[in-house]
Amino acid sequence: MSVERTVVHVLRHGEVHNPEKILYGRIPGFHLSALGVQMAEVAAKSLDGLDVTHVVASPLERAQETAAPFAGLFGTGIATDARLIESTNHFEGKRVSVGDGALRDPRNWWVLRDPLKPSWGEPYLHIARRMTTAVMAARRAAAGHQAVCVSHQLPIWTLRCFLTGRRLWHDPRKRECGLASLTSLHFKGAKLVDVTYSEPAASLVTDAAAKIKGA
Repeated sequence: MSVERTVVHVLRHGEVHNPEKILYGRIPGFHLSALGVQMAEVAAKSLDGLDVTHVVASPLERAQETAAPFAGLFGTGIATDARLIESTNHFEGKRVSVGDGALRDPRNWWVLRDPLKPSWGEPYLHIARRMTTAVMAARRAAAGHQAVCVSHQLPIWTLRCFLTGRRLWHDPRKRECGLASLTSLHFKGAKLVDVTYSEPAASLVTDAAAKIKGA
């Protein structure tokens, strides 16, 4: 008897409208930008023709909006799973770019004391476990077919590290998880047999950056 094959595509949401450039985290009211909507549409089209039977997303608006073109293309509803949500972060609502605001304030340095946990937010192991549980639920829902789970950069990268045996603490600048990217988990039965990665909307990001540079 052959073992059923299932693919769970874990998708990062598209670009968010965030003119103040804050770390928005779980704050409600942050929606996709016009470019972000395009990214979601391109990512959905990249799976056109595949056997996607289940679409599920984080409850945050940007994830739900990214899931919409997938639900439209494949004729599914959008299920919501809170386990796919962004991680908590002490700096939510603040500007945290290098040399910027919150990270320069000595009152915040104690929060940064342990990068291995990390001390400033949800523990990596907790993120990994809830994301794994969400993915396995999606695998069961789409058994023998394919599923799309829309989540956020840190949870997706932490999940990938966890499933592939990498250490969970890392340099955020080295995450392979671009906007509207797909981290695809390939299963035989309940066993993970391969992980692939693609960035179907990468050209949109490049074109947008070029326009800004040339403006």
